[in-house]
Amino acid sequence: MKKIFSTCVLGLSLSVCYSQSYKPIRLSPEEFVIMPWGETPTDSTTLNEIYDCGFNLAGFVGTGDLKRISHAGLKAIVYDNSIQVGDAESKLSEAEISKRVNGIVEKTANDNSVFGYYLRDEPGSAIFPGLKRWKDAWTRATPQKMAYINLFPVYASNEEQLQAKDYEDYLEKYVSTVKPTFISYDNYSLMKGDSLRQGYFENLGTVRNIALKNNIPFWNIVLSNSHFEYAEPSYPGLCFQLYTTLAYGGKGISYFTYFAPRSGNYRFAPIDQFGHKTPTWFILQNVNLQMHAIGKAYTKLKSVNVFHSPAMTECKDGIESSHFLSSLTGDNLLVGEFEDINETPYIIVVNKSLVKSQYVDLSFKDQGTIYQINNYTGDSEPWSGEDKWIAPGQGRILFVKK
Repeated sequence: MKKIFSTCVLGLSLSVCYSQSYKPIRLSPEEFVIMPWGETPTDSTTLNEIYDCGFNLAGFVGTGDLKRISHAGLKAIVYDNSIQVGDAESKLSEAEISKRVNGIVEKTANDNSVFGYYLRDEPGSAIFPGLKRWKDAWTRATPQKMAYINLFPVYASNEEQLQAKDYEDYLEKYVSTVKPTFISYDNYSLMKGDSLRQGYFENLGTVRNIALKNNIPFWNIVLSNSHFEYAEPSYPGLCFQLYTTLAYGGKGISYFTYFAPRSGNYRFAPIDQFGHKTPTWFILQNVNLQMHAIGKAYTKLKSVNVFHSPAMTECKDGIESSHFLSSLTGDNLLVGEFEDINETPYIIVVNKSLVKSQYVDLSFKDQGTIYQINNYTGDSEPWSGEDKWIAPGQGRILFVKK
């Protein structure tokens, strides 16, 4: 049963039709990961709210909490002290590693809510050989599940943290040594005053290139709270972090953190220190649901190029490098270029401004009608009129039909 809401704004009659029983399309984590980063309480109310916020992974949970994860419609990454790979654990024998891995697998092997197993956050390259032994043990024991390792961002200290000559070397060593099934890294770059930390796009570009070279996906961990000198979460900021990740071809996004830590100066997380939803929760829900809506189209695409308009220091390629576009009108834009299985040209155009909406116009080299993937329904429809205005931080998937 549908309700019709009609109103008049500045003399224009608007009709919005919606259904109370409408349920948006949901992506599985196998298609695209959307995760609150951190350990997750597993009471039913908390898990249902995580699902309602648009996540498909619950975060990190213990082996005894998986039934509640499944009941909430989620999957999770198993977190257990016996399988965390600190520096000492990276030096354990293969026999001891296999014993620990098999012990956890015996407890979880038959649970469909297990997406993977947590190993390590932000390792230096010195322990990559040890992480390889752990990853191989998981592959032998449960090849259908992933071993979760998250890497440093580009602004980490080379000597003290990366233990590599530079960031590209760090990533290359990781992939060649550990041979992971995906790359995950974190980058917190939205700063107070709507400024962007230098290196954000360099980080995306370097990870993208190495992921494509090795035919593996990558995930980005971004901010959903404020602390230190980081910006307070906002609709433009959360959109910016999602759509820039998509423009570079990312296959997953995690948010640090969903729950506000009860120490330090953390603030404006989706769930505050008293367990209450904040305005950030509702903004993040909207952004996550946009990902679900566009995801059925996005997950079928392969990244083939990225450029900025105008070009910038961290990405010197401008529209002259475009595979698909002959013209582009608008300022401070990011464009990711993609192809589907039929080699149909797609782009994701992102308004990089966090304060100003941007009118965008463009033309494809191939002649035809330009269509968009609607950010809220996932439907393909002609791109025209008001849809050419892109909100601060937001992106639009466009393609051409001959």
